[in-house]
Amino acid sequence: MVSAFSRPRSVPGRQVVAPDAAHARPRREHVAVRGTRTRTALVTGASSGIGAAVARRLGDEGGWRLVLSGRDPGRLHEVAEDVSATAFAADLTLPGADRQLTDFTLATVGPVDLLVAGAGVGWAGEFLDMPPHTIDEVLDINVLATLRLVRLVLPSMVEAGSGRVVLIGSLAGSVAVRDEAVYSAAKAAVGAFADALRYELRGTGVGVTHVVPGVVDTPFFERRGAPYQRSRPRPVPPERVADAVRHAVERGRDEVYVPGWLRLPCRVRGAAPGVYRRLAARFG
Repeated sequence: MVSAFSRPRSVPGRQVVAPDAAHARPRREHVAVRGTRTRTALVTGASSGIGAAVARRLGDEGGWRLVLSGRDPGRLHEVAEDVSATAFAADLTLPGADRQLTDFTLATVGPVDLLVAGAGVGWAGEFLDMPPHTIDEVLDINVLATLRLVRLVLPSMVEAGSGRVVLIGSLAGSVAVRDEAVYSAAKAAVGAFADALRYELRGTGVGVTHVVPGVVDTPFFERRGAPYQRSRPRPVPPERVADAVRHAVERGRDEVYVPGWLRLPCRVRGAAPGVYRRLAARFG
């Protein structure tokens, strides 16, 4: 068991997330409008993995003004350069970071039409060995930071009568995974939040999509402290998840499962056989 984190949980206080935010300007010119207007998308976790793949898909599609957020400034700016997006490096677990990001987005590209909440982190090992501050961090990043950001972005969508929130979940939230107890709990919370919020928003014109991938070929596993075992079936590329996000936005889908992990034996995943059979029958 290896801990993926060394930083203790953030404490309240003044935090400078992006000192140059007040002087930032959009990095892209207006692109050709599809339909009636160019839309604005905010993608978190865009430094790498699924978030970066989603940013590239939306950039390739055109018709989007993009703001990308992530914790690694170097990688984030590389992705932003690739897709002519505006970058805002931030750790959304820090006090005030969510507000700074939403204010920055509003000031540079306008109200958000699409939020893709892709920021996430994991940890591998037995729950009894998990440091308390790491429990806090997994929940902070995967759950609390997401909920806080949605809370800030949502009112303008409801007022406009249109928009979509896309929450990147995980099959671990549907099929409990051994040695990933807290991560499984966090992603289950994201799924329940998506369902409940969708009920509340009926009739407002705002949609909520829950994207549920299995094992995805990203740096996630190395960063959680336990690399994925390549002897198992090959993970799906992050571009496949990005395609699922794009189609879900276009078609107004509520829940999208991205196949891959369901084909693993139950004993490998540590899933209850009955749960696995039900999921496999529905989504496999």
